[in-house]
Amino acid sequence: MPDPACWVIRRTHFPDHITFHTPGLKGYKTSEYDGHNAQEFVSISITGTACALGCEHCKMSVLKGMMALPQFEGSLFDLCAALARRGARGVLISGGSDRQGRVPLLPHIPDMIRVRRELGLALRVHVGLPDEETCEALAKVGIDGAMIDVIGHQDTIREVYHLDSTPEAYETALEHLARHNVPTVPHIILGLHFGRMLGEWRALEMIARHPPKILVLVILMPLNGTPMAVTRPPSLDEIGNFFATARKTLPATPVMLGCARPLGQIKFDIDRLAIDAGLNGIAYPAEGIVDYARQKRLTPNFINACCGVTW
Repeated sequence: MPDPACWVIRRTHFPDHITFHTPGLKGYKTSEYDGHNAQEFVSISITGTACALGCEHCKMSVLKGMMALPQFEGSLFDLCAALARRGARGVLISGGSDRQGRVPLLPHIPDMIRVRRELGLALRVHVGLPDEETCEALAKVGIDGAMIDVIGHQDTIREVYHLDSTPEAYETALEHLARHNVPTVPHIILGLHFGRMLGEWRALEMIARHPPKILVLVILMPLNGTPMAVTRPPSLDEIGNFFATARKTLPATPVMLGCARPLGQIKFDIDRLAIDAGLNGIAYPAEGIVDYARQKRLTPNFINACCGVTW
């Protein structure tokens, strides 16, 4: 059953609007929205499909859907300039991680500064598990948000991410980003530990101690070709309860349902839970969810970009 306290919180802190986001990571069209333009917000992998971690839930599948910088004859700035000429208004800078969990962003910082200053593109950045040097450098760019997957249990860090690190290291990264005034867009992946809810609540606690610009919740999405291809995600009860907990923990912070979640009927059910819990937006909404939002007296709008990006 929906928790009515969530709607009280939503109506207290936010207008009766809901934003549906459709970045250019994949095509999108439903009977409720046919205005998707994948050229407006493009995802770029600065490492191509290379990643030193090879996480159990991904195995570089996500990187394969991005534009590969190593295959482009030019710099990151040159690629962004070409995209801007084709109508891009923003980009996601992503990539695989090194053995310490860092996305190798430092060599591209000068290009990112030029992208902001000369092209005016909105910049979202996947930072992996950044060190302080990277956080300090990102502060000079003026990014729209640093997207960091926050993991709250050491077993998940080691067994899923193959990373020799700790939950405390993720909190330290949040501290570093906050210290350098880099806006954060932390993600929590529900069911990341082979479908089990394990460190999600601790991750939420850590994030709440360093108030983010936006919190994004996603659900384990079984991907073909990965060891988790047939892993069952958490139950709808677990998902709905966590949505409500997040809404109550961060009452004045926009909380969004991000891109990743299982497909099929369960996607509609999850999206409905997100609206019932008073979340502020949904990426790639399931067919019928726009109508459901209107039934809740929410005014929908669409933006062809990552969660929380506005033009």
